[in-house]
Amino acid sequence: MQSPCLTLENHNRGQLAEWLDGDTWVIACLCAAWCDTCRSYRGGFEQLAAQHPDKHFVWIDIEDQADFIGDIDVENFPTLLMQRGDIVAFFGTVLPDPKLADRLILAQAEQSDSELRRQAASSPERAEWQRVCNLRTRLKETL
Repeated sequence: MQSPCLTLENHNRGQLAEWLDGDTWVIACLCAAWCDTCRSYRGGFEQLAAQHPDKHFVWIDIEDQADFIGDIDVENFPTLLMQRGDIVAFFGTVLPDPKLADRLILAQAEQSDSELRRQAASSPERAEWQRVCNLRTRLKETL
């Protein structure tokens, strides 16, 4: 059975670009292969993907995809990035608990477009997410 979660590789970046061109949520986990926490979290992240078939989930190894990650500052693992269209709704380190991530996903998905846009511009930190962490922009720079 194929995983409901895409592992980003150079050859499948086009799939991620296609997802981001639509109006669906993309939930990205930024991790590293050497990280024990990431390895143990991956199964739970894949379960989240199975629980949310209306959203797209992508696993991004920040070292294997260093050219794609660019200036995104990953301070700890796991780091989640939630984006719909061109709006980065969330970027940050989370506890490696899929139940907490599930609640975060549900809370973000409940917001209207106008609320997402308002929040995206609500602080310097969130404005920075739009500039630095936007996966659509990162793809355009690396495809």
